[in-house]
Amino acid sequence: MTNPAPTDDWLDVECRRLLAFGRRVAHPAGGAAWLDGDGAPDLSRPVYTWITSRTVHVFGLGTLLGVEGAGAIATAALDGLRTTLRDEESGGWFHAVDADVAPVEGTAKSCYDHAFVMLAASTAVVAGLPGARDLLDEATDAFAARFWDDATGRVYDEWDRAWTEPAPYRGLNSTMHSLEAMLAVGDVTGDQVWHDRAARVAAFAVDLAGAHDGRLPEHFGPDWAVDLDLNRDRPDDPFKPFGATPGHGLEWSRLLLHVEATLGDAAPAGLLPASRTLFDRAVADGWHADGAPGFVYTTDWSGTPVVRDRFHWVVAEGIAAAGALHRRTGEGVFAEQYAAWWAYVDQHVRDVDRGSWRHELDPANRPAASVWPGKPDLYHAVQATLLPRLPLAPSLASALALSERDRPPA
Repeated sequence: MTNPAPTDDWLDVECRRLLAFGRRVAHPAGGAAWLDGDGAPDLSRPVYTWITSRTVHVFGLGTLLGVEGAGAIATAALDGLRTTLRDEESGGWFHAVDADVAPVEGTAKSCYDHAFVMLAASTAVVAGLPGARDLLDEATDAFAARFWDDATGRVYDEWDRAWTEPAPYRGLNSTMHSLEAMLAVGDVTGDQVWHDRAARVAAFAVDLAGAHDGRLPEHFGPDWAVDLDLNRDRPDDPFKPFGATPGHGLEWSRLLLHVEATLGDAAPAGLLPASRTLFDRAVADGWHADGAPGFVYTTDWSGTPVVRDRFHWVVAEGIAAAGALHRRTGEGVFAEQYAAWWAYVDQHVRDVDRGSWRHELDPANRPAASVWPGKPDLYHAVQATLLPRLPLAPSLASALALSERDRPPA
């Protein structure tokens, strides 16, 4: 039996339900807290730049939707980026700080974090939040000076706190989110250089997809030589897992279509074929791969599942990619997959009792928390409710602002 696709009205209700779950996200030290399974701040955990930035982004989108209280939540998180998480001595943003606002764990400066600061600031500018333009100027300056490598058309992944030396590691995850942020920054500022940079990154992904049969390598050395064995002993790492990650294949599939729509005739060649390749490989390797519905987290380089837990963000990206490919091609197969994955979310992932989406399920689709305890992240789920309702360009906040402006009054 064919699953019915959710209506736009249902998606709007679900988006607002998700945002309601995050209404207590403000951390007393500044920025946004990690939320537990009921949406309460888990103050035993640090304040993370990536969570705070995503909070600015999703509640900035909520502001554009007219969600009551969203602007105040987004502004409080944005203030955390301007104060609590900002390195006043060396510039840029810490990965995380503790309750005493001292930097903790991980690298002092990460491209992943700084890309999300750019995304947050660009959304905040569109939403008209106070301090947003200054934050965007500072974030883009830091990114361009420290993380963008114009010689390769790619990004540095990590620096020490004082910006004295980049780490040797290069990563596709930070590269992917840099592309997302650069598209948004280009839309908001009108500066074509950001779209041009995004195009160079997209061309790199096209080449990778063709060279590796759609299973994108995630990890590289300083010369961008592929490292297929990194973290073989820690395969479920939440940010640097071993093997191929079907969820990232789906995310790249969608982002390539955004680049194509944004740049038009100036876009790199092969974006649509690469988008199809990545999507088809992720579905073949990841969906229902072990006899149960859902996407596995990772596979080895032959497509055999490695980490079989199901993470909410993967199916959210599947939904967004299927919707984008259907919008781009009009082909019914993508509409069918889109509807089927929403049915899976409704049956297994949405938590109608406690709120939000369950972040992690075991291979039998039972709630689990070995990698993602609590429900810290609204970003993927909120975007899954918005992207199918908006054009492929401009980027999300800009497109939402245009759609809300053109909506007739009630």
